[in-house]
Amino acid sequence: MSLANRLHIALRAAGIHFLFSLGVALLSALLVFGLWYPFPYRELSGGRELFLLVTSVDVVCGPLLTLVMFSPTKPRAELLRDLGLVVLIQLTALGYGVWTVWMARPLYLVQEVDRFRVIAAPDIEVQDLLKLPVELQPRLLSGPMTVGIRPPKDAQERLTVLRESVAGGRDYSQRPDFYVPYTGEVALRALKRAKPLAVFLAKRPDQTEAANALAHDKKADMQQWLYLPAVGRQDWVAILDQQGAIQGFLKGDGF
Repeated sequence: MSLANRLHIALRAAGIHFLFSLGVALLSALLVFGLWYPFPYRELSGGRELFLLVTSVDVVCGPLLTLVMFSPTKPRAELLRDLGLVVLIQLTALGYGVWTVWMARPLYLVQEVDRFRVIAAPDIEVQDLLKLPVELQPRLLSGPMTVGIRPPKDAQERLTVLRESVAGGRDYSQRPDFYVPYTGEVALRALKRAKPLAVFLAKRPDQTEAANALAHDKKADMQQWLYLPAVGRQDWVAILDQQGAIQGFLKGDGF
């Protein structure tokens, strides 16, 4: 068999492998972006870049290995063994990549004074999560949970957190024992530092169209909305109604 014929057949096998790899990557993307990194956390938490990095390498390397190893002149058993080894390596790499994305997933959107802060899994000790009430514990099949922060119980507790945070330790948002449901008075408390959405749009007119679309989708009066910065790997703002409930997010620095 000529080199040209061998290359033609190997390219076809690699192309088929690429399509299957792409399909598996798309199914993984549904899991990652549908459950763990819903909008806007795929950008706010850097999940999109991390996922694309681990999957693009996997999707490209698998078919390339097939292109190199595939030869119609090989005995069938040897060919199946080689291709099976490629698939095994590829699935192992994809599994490790998805596990890495899962380990870095955002768990909470914490409202703290004048902002919302994204708290990812590496920011919190597992034993601290297990001490939370069931309704505040992270769920495997859901995205980040919005929570508020209770006031310190006394001056000593306030001083302890202050000292540790100043020394580079954990602040309130990284202490699950301070978490409370983001409802009622807790949500209304967020409005104390919130600003009218019009202030943000005056600085970021490029987000006006997105804001209008969100207001149309919510059937709400955009003039009644306020905002607070949402802090993560990128700068976003959380849009709040008059009860402090989050109506959506817009991209941009809210400070």
